[in-house]
Amino acid sequence: MDPAEQLEIETRIGEVLKSIYDPEIPVNIYDLGLIYEINVDDEQVAHIIMTLTAPNCPMADELLEEVKYKVGGTKGVKDCDLKLTFNPPWDKSMLSDEAKLELGFL
Repeated sequence: MDPAEQLEIETRIGEVLKSIYDPEIPVNIYDLGLIYEINVDDEQVAHIIMTLTAPNCPMADELLEEVKYKVGGTKGVKDCDLKLTFNPPWDKSMLSDEAKLELGFL
């Protein structure tokens, strides 16, 4: 896969992630800063590293399943390898400007 195609798929994945919302905060997980890394390998497997706003999030399983399902169904992606991390832990500084504006932090 050439770099342009890889970038196109990764951009598509970013758009898909913007359609997934944290159940407790009315902002998508991408703009919340929960997505640490998006990479697509030559086998068209999307490798995503993400976190949660809190380690004890009661909706974690549903949120992770939604990410795997939606990213796995993205054009150009055959599978989604999703890793959850709490290093570094999420904090408000990771919010995008759009999210800060939406939540009244700007």
